[in-house]
Amino acid sequence: MINRFVFVLFLLLVTFHAQISLGQGFQVNFQGQKQQGMGLAGTAYYQDGASLFFNPGSVAFSNENSVNVGFTPTFANTLYVDSATQQGYRTNSPMGTPFSAYGLFKLKDSSNVRLGLAVYTPFGSTVQWEDNWIGRFALTRLQLSSIFIQPTFSYRINEKLGLGAGFIVSVGSVNLQRDLPVQHPNGEYASAELSGRAYGFGFNAGIHYNVTEKFGLGLTYRSRINMGVSNGTAAFDVPESLEANFPDGPFQSSLPLPQVITLGLSYKFTEKLVAVLDINYVGWSAYDTLAFDYEKNTPSLSDTKSARNYVNIFAFRGGVAYDVWKGLTLRLGGGFGFTPVQAGYATPETPDANRLYGTFGLSYAFGDHFSVDASLYYTQLKRSDTNLETNLSGSYTTKAIAPGISLIYKW
Repeated sequence: MINRFVFVLFLLLVTFHAQISLGQGFQVNFQGQKQQGMGLAGTAYYQDGASLFFNPGSVAFSNENSVNVGFTPTFANTLYVDSATQQGYRTNSPMGTPFSAYGLFKLKDSSNVRLGLAVYTPFGSTVQWEDNWIGRFALTRLQLSSIFIQPTFSYRINEKLGLGAGFIVSVGSVNLQRDLPVQHPNGEYASAELSGRAYGFGFNAGIHYNVTEKFGLGLTYRSRINMGVSNGTAAFDVPESLEANFPDGPFQSSLPLPQVITLGLSYKFTEKLVAVLDINYVGWSAYDTLAFDYEKNTPSLSDTKSARNYVNIFAFRGGVAYDVWKGLTLRLGGGFGFTPVQAGYATPETPDANRLYGTFGLSYAFGDHFSVDASLYYTQLKRSDTNLETNLSGSYTTKAIAPGISLIYKW
């Protein structure tokens, strides 16, 4: 047992270190392949270690030790069409690689206690616009990554009720680049780059209740986490005559990651067919301002505050799973989420819109110990807006596709 525990812990740590620099992606809940195949829902239905994210209370109903490692290569790009010139500009953003790693353990066969360790990437993205695009003074590149590390305790009170909670340590980074409306002698525009490490703390708690043998309920709360950048670096590439006005130096900033309340339902129609539904309430209103506090201020470089004024939103996710035959399960799902970005506040960093998406998934178990899960996600969204701060006016069309895979070993 000790050797297996050491092996699992080693595998989790290797996955964490191998992916830490790649922890960004399209901002959706890519934290479990089974759940992704069912529309990204899983709050009221335990399937595997990914419940450490979806509902720590559901983990209490697991009956084995397991390790689950997966990732979801994400391909998302945006076309911007300027309303005045009708000229189009595209992003050439790199592939995102949101990942998840879960270890789930029983203390002993008769114990109602379950312990878990989760490492996952619930927020993060990289947006990179083509050279010399019309909005280059607003943004040329934004890379945001956040990795959550969540040790979890779960307890099964009886055959119907389970409770669980996990403490979250969040580590991340930010890199923001944009051009400045000043030119070098060779005609190239000056530029600014802000980069830094960020840290935050929070928790994830949940309740799972089996109302009947067929009907299950789940309720979870993931807390708001303030990602603070306390010692970032601001670097400016400007003409020599302006270097005194734009000094390189430290800055401070913060980015709130919103609280999420989820109500989940599950219903088992037969031994082979189950349906799930998750209703999310996301506290995006915490993100009202993007502010940068520079240590060195000059008449040309003052502290900045840009309004974001996000609003709280609802999202609805659901799907079904069907056991085709022994070892093979197929899944289908989808969802809809309202955008938190109000009219007048769409930016090149978040050209978000109301989102409708579809998913597909399958699993195959090779015996009692090893299984493979896969999923596919697709969405397309469009947004037209005029930003009140930058006056950037046009339409954004974004397409995203994300195939995912995970490997599970249990004993």
